Amino acid sequence: MTSRGLLHHVELWVPDLARAERSWGWLLTALGAAPYQSWEHGRSWRLGGVYVVVEQSPALSAGTHERTRPGLNHLAFHAGDAAALDALVTDAPAHGWRLLFADRHPFAGGPQHRAAYLEDADGYEVELVAERT
Repeated sequence: MTSRGLLHHVELWVPDLARAERSWGWLLTALGAAPYQSWEHGRSWRLGGVYVVVEQSPALSAGTHERTRPGLNHLAFHAGDAAALDALVTDAPAHGWRLLFADRHPFAGGPQHRAAYLEDADGYEVELVAERT
C-alpha cells in the first residue's frame, strides 16, 4: 500500500499556544490521537500516519483567525458512533469549544448527516462526524 496522496499533517498557526493546547489537545486525544511532538512554540498529536500541529509561530502576521475568510474553513474528523459524538459535545465546553448551529444539532449538515460543529475560542471550527448506523 502506498501513502501517496494521503494527508500527512495539518499545521494550524494559533494566536495562543496554551489555549490551543487546552482545546485541541483535549479534542485530538479524545479522538484517539497521542501527543507526538513538543517544542517551544508548538505541539502535535498523531493518529496513524497523520498528525495535527498547533503552533504559535513568531512569524504570525495577525493575531486572529477568521474561518469565513478565504482559506481553511474547518477540519472534519470521524467521531465514532452517535453516543461517542454526544459525549464529545457534552465535554467540549469544558475544554474551550462551543457548539455551532445548536438549533439544528445534530443534523445541521442535513437529515442524513449526524455531526457536531464546534468552534474554539480562537475561531477554529471542527466538524465531528458520527458513523452511519
